[in-house]
Amino acid sequence: MRGRLTAGVLAASLAVAGCGAESPVSPLPTEAATATAPVRSAAAEPASSAPSVPPSRPSPAATSPTSRRPPVVTPSPSPSRTSTRPPASPACAGAVVRTIDVAADELALVPAMCLAAGAVLRIENIGPGEVTTDAPELVAQHYEAGVVEVRFVRPGTVVVRIPQGGRTYDITVVVR
Repeated sequence: MRGRLTAGVLAASLAVAGCGAESPVSPLPTEAATATAPVRSAAAEPASSAPSVPPSRPSPAATSPTSRRPPVVTPSPSPSRTSTRPPASPACAGAVVRTIDVAADELALVPAMCLAAGAVLRIENIGPGEVTTDAPELVAQHYEAGVVEVRFVRPGTVVVRIPQGGRTYDITVVVR
């Protein structure tokens, strides 16, 4: 019991400090006490007697070291998830910013994307009004200084149309 105050030491220190002489003391959580005994004042006991251990407390020799350790709890398998949203697949990115540079990237090589709601598709080096979407209710689109930002605000599938070199490319974005 190294490093912990026992009930007897606590009672003696309270009595010496002048705290209530006859107030009961509750046992420590690790002790299996059945009843609490009132605390006696150090002045009421003879000076030669040492503070006694309450009878409800087991002796240190009777307590095995393994009984003081908390029991090992093994986690049980959790039940299946019952959420309304399917778990995100590893191929689906979160709420990230994906950038396409129309001047440098070949749009024919840009694959379909899976993004979370809140993600932004940033299209650089393009003129105003050139980028269109087939589901404007699912996106918030903004143009400034040669950059179009398409923010995906609701789940669904959006086809983003980007012109490059006289041809229009469709990029399918699945929004989770």
